Amino acid sequence: MDDLIFKRNTIISRSINAENRNGEKGRGGMASSVLGPSRKGSPCLLNILPNSITELCNITGLGMIRHIWITVDDRTDDKNRFLLRDIVLRMYWDDEEYPSVEVPLGDFFLNGFGETYPVNSALVQVVPLRGYNCYFKMPFRKSARITIENQHANPIPAFFYQIDYTLGDAIDDDTLYFHAQWRRENPTVLKKDYTLLDNIKGEGAYLGTFLCISTLSRYWYGEGEMKFYIDGDEEYPTICGTGVEDYFGGSWSFARHENNKTIETNYSYPDLGYPFYSRHDTGLYNAYHNDDVPPMRAFYRWHLNDPIFFKKDLKVTVQQIGVSHSGLFERSDDYSSVSFYYQSEPHQKFPELPKKELRWPR
Repeated sequence: MDDLIFKRNTIISRSINAENRNGEKGRGGMASSVLGPSRKGSPCLLNILPNSITELCNITGLGMIRHIWITVDDRTDDKNRFLLRDIVLRMYWDDEEYPSVEVPLGDFFLNGFGETYPVNSALVQVVPLRGYNCYFKMPFRKSARITIENQHANPIPAFFYQIDYTLGDAIDDDTLYFHAQWRRENPTVLKKDYTLLDNIKGEGAYLGTFLCISTLSRYWYGEGEMKFYIDGDEEYPTICGTGVEDYFGGSWSFARHENNKTIETNYSYPDLGYPFYSRHDTGLYNAYHNDDVPPMRAFYRWHLNDPIFFKKDLKVTVQQIGVSHSGLFERSDDYSSVSFYYQSEPHQKFPELPKKELRWPR
């Protein structure tokens, strides 16, 4: 809970949605419908065309975004397969040229692989299906601009959203900016660590990780160590974990034992979770195509209570190491990720986002 709620202050609250695109005072819910004036006349954006960029907000002044809610009508048919990876979410602070956030919409809300599933974490909740919520604090000094780009082949029938923010916040020179970027490597290179984040220059704090793994090799996949190279680290990192399952708070292959069987178990908690596992296709073509899909797993880990601070630079990687009856071995799998962090501006330009076809599960 924000301590400001208990104190007198000069902060004002505002909200932007399809009925009040500029967050103006006293101008919410004005659109008319068949029910009459101010009766749910414009609850969403309709028919967002392919290859178009839509501005969700363009706020001026000093303030902070505190909550974003989004849901998308995907009609769940095959023509809209992977829509959640075809919509690109971008955020710009203080009139910057390059975005501080550039992530496929689903992955930003911890829904990977273009799939939808519930998440119950401290900063992101997806309830019960495609109700996307985030509570990242996103401060800005001059402006905040958020866009979506529809890179899908078809129009988005309906896009619902609400952005709740405040103006007049006490944002000083030491306040850092929210950032998030998406990466993918399919397949990863044997004996080469997968890079979640690099070329981060400046001062900041690492907030959290969302990692999607499609396993392309047999046997257990989660022995790779998470590594944080901080402030000039080169060959060896300052922070190195003991394995993927350990970094995400699990142990012993995420397993529980029931009726003499070992069962891999999903979980979703405030600071960490393993909310998704599947080895099935979700398309309508399953009636006459093989339902043979590499196992897909999605994990998240927030560093709210154990932030990783850096003063000059940061790089984050993870190994691809498995284990079998013959011991440890190097693996090559399909990895994608979102890194969430705060840093000073200006930031380095992100690597180019892969084209939509290279973001789809394969």
